[in-house]
Amino acid sequence: MPTAELLRTYAAAHERAVFFDVSAYGKIELTERDAVLFLHNLCTNDIKNLAVGGSCEAFLCTMKARTIAHFMVNRTKDGLLLDMVPGLAEKVLKHLDKHLISEQVEITDRTNELGLLRIAGPEARTIAAKDAWPNPLLGLPACDIICPRADVQATIDTLLSAGAVVGSPELHEILRIEAGTPEYFKDMDDERFVMEVGRTAQAICFTKGCYLGQEPIVMARDRGHVNRTLMGIKVASEGSEPADICPGSKLFQGETEVGVATSSAWSPGLHQAIALAYLRRGSQESGMELTIEPGRDGRKALVAALPFVS
Repeated sequence: MPTAELLRTYAAAHERAVFFDVSAYGKIELTERDAVLFLHNLCTNDIKNLAVGGSCEAFLCTMKARTIAHFMVNRTKDGLLLDMVPGLAEKVLKHLDKHLISEQVEITDRTNELGLLRIAGPEARTIAAKDAWPNPLLGLPACDIICPRADVQATIDTLLSAGAVVGSPELHEILRIEAGTPEYFKDMDDERFVMEVGRTAQAICFTKGCYLGQEPIVMARDRGHVNRTLMGIKVASEGSEPADICPGSKLFQGETEVGVATSSAWSPGLHQAIALAYLRRGSQESGMELTIEPGRDGRKALVAALPFVS
């Protein structure tokens, strides 16, 4: 069962504020004259019109619109600061360097120099410094404080004194999955078509100019569908045993395989095991009953729209 501490911090996230030290996340800085236009021409979102102090999600894609990376873009007065899950920075750096030809851009890996504290909850913005970056990934009012590594502990002390509660990696994962937010390496990789990932509204701009991967993205939009989409599934009976759905579990509608689960967690708010899953077109209706790995698991699951908890 979920521990008392987990339930306490889950409640704090919805009633006050929790914070997470995610300093291990990758952080890449782009500066100099052409930094903004350079990224704008490579990624899926509108970076050119992002205001200083603003943030947005974006993808880097291949020509066939496979997902090279997913990250947050933070607009600074000097350029851009990207943050992404651990292990992704090197891949992003290689991609950016590959496409840097004559533009005046300085690309620097700041992962080891900068810390990152993520604050979530109704009081997050009040507690955080006014120059914190908005962050939508946990489905709650949230923002990120990016500071020198040497200042992380002092910032933590300030957050604690303001009433924020320390959150665990397990809680961060629960909130992320409840929010329906996919994470690179867990829910997508460079074989996944970007339009299947379920972040079109948040991370893809259809009114900007050309960028790498634009043509197949626009074609998919014009068709009105893709073959698979990231959806939610939840174990059919509330209050069932809190066993996660194993990542990679195949999902069946009758005898037909219709999808695969990726990230999973036990939701204290729903009292159910929940998971993100790629489901085939025709098997995406909310409430549709599926079976999880009939020969190994056998539990019934219901298709759910994302986010699970709004």
